[in-house]
Amino acid sequence: MYSPLVLPDIARHFHDRIYDGEIMHVADLQPMTALVGFTRSFLEDALHPWPPQHIHRYLNHEQQTVLFAKCQNEFARSAEIQRLWQAVIEQLGLTPDSLACDRLHLRFQPHREPEEFTPRARTTATIAFHRDTWGSNMYAQTNWWAPVYPVTAGRTFALYPGLWQRPLLNSSITFDMRAILQRSHQDGRNAVDADEAIPHLLEVIDSEEGIAVEIAPGSLIAFSGAHAHAGVGNSTGLTRISFETRSVLIADVMAGLGAPNIDGYAPWQTPGLFRRMSDGKRLSEILGCGVIERYSRPA
Repeated sequence: MYSPLVLPDIARHFHDRIYDGEIMHVADLQPMTALVGFTRSFLEDALHPWPPQHIHRYLNHEQQTVLFAKCQNEFARSAEIQRLWQAVIEQLGLTPDSLACDRLHLRFQPHREPEEFTPRARTTATIAFHRDTWGSNMYAQTNWWAPVYPVTAGRTFALYPGLWQRPLLNSSITFDMRAILQRSHQDGRNAVDADEAIPHLLEVIDSEEGIAVEIAPGSLIAFSGAHAHAGVGNSTGLTRISFETRSVLIADVMAGLGAPNIDGYAPWQTPGLFRRMSDGKRLSEILGCGVIERYSRPA
């Protein structure tokens, strides 16, 4: 499933491969090792006295939800985390002034017994099957994902590379990102349920088509936001902790380059969710448009 990345790569070559559907795997990268090590220390301090992978044994669902939200906000705002992530990007051959990025998102997926019911919450949800582009309409988007602690096929997420060029029935045509962001700003980021934040698949897909992502801590993968993917239900006895973000090559957004749109019909595009890595300026300001813009699907 994975394509190797020879370092450092040229930004043009790297992004062309992403837009063609390749899933890039990077291992043995010193800045990533440093980032994972710092993240583990951050978690062990923030969750003390409870061990991060076993925290579901000590806190109930509501307590986890509150604590995880606090960790996510502190992680995203950490200057050291941002510095280490920029070092990863630079070693990959990309430059901070050429990329606009979403915030770094620390994701928790606690162990749940298969028959156990717990309320849906943004901080603990297993994300449903989707393409990011169904909601964002950002076809130059690259998704980045990395585990903080070891993952297994039962404690990770799955990619569906066989569906790269297959149109799927989905709810993107009625998906209103503008309304979701307005409510998020009004009521708080975590007020929006995880199920509401993405369009939904409207046909049956065999879960066996999904390929579980099993990479070691210190490794990361990069793939197009147009790739179909979904969380894997976790009943492995350990909480899965990973981090992710999304980026776009600013010049490609300006030029209209990116992955093909085969089944996205959402009415809005979301450039304001991305900020230039070098100075934090919103992509919408760079482009001279609104945070949320009407999207015109190319003919």
